[in-house]
Amino acid sequence: MDYLIRILDTPEDMAKIEDLYPVVWGGNDLDVTPAHLTLAISHNGGVVLGAFDGERLIGFILGFLGTDHRSPDRPAMARLKHASHELAVDPEYRNQGVGYALKIAQRSIVEQQGVRLITWTYDPLLSLNAQLNIRRLGAVCDTYRENEYGEMRDQLNRGIVSDRFQVDWWITSNRVKQRLEGARQALDLAHFLSAGAVMLNQVRLGEDGLSRPDLAILEPESNLAIVEIPANYLDLRSKDHGLAVFWREHTRTIFQAAFNAGY
Repeated sequence: MDYLIRILDTPEDMAKIEDLYPVVWGGNDLDVTPAHLTLAISHNGGVVLGAFDGERLIGFILGFLGTDHRSPDRPAMARLKHASHELAVDPEYRNQGVGYALKIAQRSIVEQQGVRLITWTYDPLLSLNAQLNIRRLGAVCDTYRENEYGEMRDQLNRGIVSDRFQVDWWITSNRVKQRLEGARQALDLAHFLSAGAVMLNQVRLGEDGLSRPDLAILEPESNLAIVEIPANYLDLRSKDHGLAVFWREHTRTIFQAAFNAGY
């Protein structure tokens, strides 16, 4: 499909973002980032982009300048990053490359600003997000943030502790350039297993068709480790909330142990 991506920098633009929030996340007006704030971000070094089908806003991305917390002894100007906070696509336009295109446009502007690092968070249990962030964009992750946003009220996140991965997208790195150019293909499961990767959790399919992790968890001891997550966590959560909570606790234990071990 054809769509236009452009900078959003007017009150009218930001009103369209407000209108898209409930379509994407549900919830109420309390969960909407107000237009005056998104406008201030756009006017002060942040990046607010929209994807349009004609006059209709079908997606947006929003981020702002921040600092990398891992080097607090260095001056702020030496550890600048772009904090990408929100990426949304109208459900009618998903799986058509809109989110990917918004990230690429964001990368271009941030690179022009002279900033090399973009960070953002995503739910570790959402496989489609992992597909975009890690596999396609080439971001990396070694940070697990427990209950990052506290209790969330929107329909998409309500009722589940808001644990998140923070990913690092080093936009000028060879890894990212090769991934975006298609020169560096993501490996599949068979490649990792043949290279000696260890599966840290075992998952079985229940009689109800839902994925259930075993209680036993292996310690990460090899150079490569694999963690299985549900293919569709949102569907699983809608059918068995208790199981969804268990998946959160189960994977939190695994990921925190792995990152603490240096993965």
